[in-house]
Amino acid sequence: MNKNELNEYIKKAEEGDVNSQLILGLTYLKGDNEIPANDKEAFKWFKAAAEQGDAEAQFNLGVCYSKGEGVKQDYNEAFRWFKAAAEQGYAPAQNNLGVCYLMGNGVKQDHNEAFRWFKAAAEQGEVGAQNNLGIYYEYRLGGIQNYKEAYYWYLISFRNGYTDAEQDVKRIENKLTEQQKQEVQDRVNEWFKTHPKE
Repeated sequence: MNKNELNEYIKKAEEGDVNSQLILGLTYLKGDNEIPANDKEAFKWFKAAAEQGDAEAQFNLGVCYSKGEGVKQDYNEAFRWFKAAAEQGYAPAQNNLGVCYLMGNGVKQDHNEAFRWFKAAAEQGEVGAQNNLGIYYEYRLGGIQNYKEAYYWYLISFRNGYTDAEQDVKRIENKLTEQQKQEVQDRVNEWFKTHPKE
């Protein structure tokens, strides 16, 4: 983005254009060749768009609060904004909301709610949530232990490009019979027929 484009986005954003506010937030978050990163500006524009109901901006505002980027770290506010975006069906926010419930960040710890949000995000293809479901099933979080289901979600996340899941897949394979592995692999193949990669 060059300075002229930046000024045009700023003009539109100041007039209340949500998309311009989001673009400015994303640009300032990472910076680019001509525009240096600026956490405070990113926060300002994410907040403007989030307050107008933009789910992606709400998610990014939650990340800012969670990490203390451009604003003092505040898990309660992070939870609030992740929840707002998650309730609109935004999968990355659903995953982060699950993490909030898992860790008790900004909310009372609740494994059932964490599982519910991980599942919602995983069904939409969010690879981190898919891996988190594997962890839930493998380590009996929330009282559920099922190695086949753990393998199922680890394998889906790995095939979706979540390379960290490779070690999880290998570890859990040692706990299953060949028949169990084949059953799960068949289910995973079916999952990809109904959930094609984008």
